[in-house]
Amino acid sequence: MTIKDWPEGERPREKLLGLGPQALSDAELLAIFLRTGVAGRSAVDVARDLLGEFGSLRGLLNADREEFCRGAGLGNAKYAQLQAVLEMSRRHLREQLQRRDTIDSPQRTVSYLKARLRDYPHEVFAALFLDNRHRVIAYDELFHGTIDGASVHPREVVRTALKHNAAAVIFSHNHPSGVAEPSQADLRITERLRDALALVDVRVLDHIVIGDGEHCSFAQRGMI
Repeated sequence: MTIKDWPEGERPREKLLGLGPQALSDAELLAIFLRTGVAGRSAVDVARDLLGEFGSLRGLLNADREEFCRGAGLGNAKYAQLQAVLEMSRRHLREQLQRRDTIDSPQRTVSYLKARLRDYPHEVFAALFLDNRHRVIAYDELFHGTIDGASVHPREVVRTALKHNAAAVIFSHNHPSGVAEPSQADLRITERLRDALALVDVRVLDHIVIGDGEHCSFAQRGMI
């Protein structure tokens, strides 16, 4: 039996249109993306197989090209399509933080930073540069690798802030371990950056550490 033969209320596409995407399981959402199954198996069957093979929807979305294309019913075309969908999602989040909007929603900021940083296998140190009304000017990924005094250079951060004519900045970096608790190195580099930027009248509003499903805001903890 194909999906077309299912009761209308159980077909993923019709279910989404009637109830909204939040009503669908991961397998049903993935089935809509796949569109078709393979011989003897519906798109939902294939989707369930893939979720089992990759461990989760996130595992599938984070797979590299070679690993992704080994999945049943997948290939370069599906990989390109998926990467386009993921990039549209990231850009949608970025547009919610554009210059015309004052950053007045910490959760929106955290959601954007999670989408950008959470899945890197290594540490990435990034900054949101803001104008004097706390509207986003730019997002820059400044340093890659272990975040410590040797890898994050205040001179480069100051130079980039001046290039953007920023009045304020929000720093963020990820912890690939998944634990968002800041380290002593995180505290030290934040203090160095705050002091360096103060010399050019740029305020450090926050430093947000991104873990796996959790985050830590220096500002909320009174650490900045």
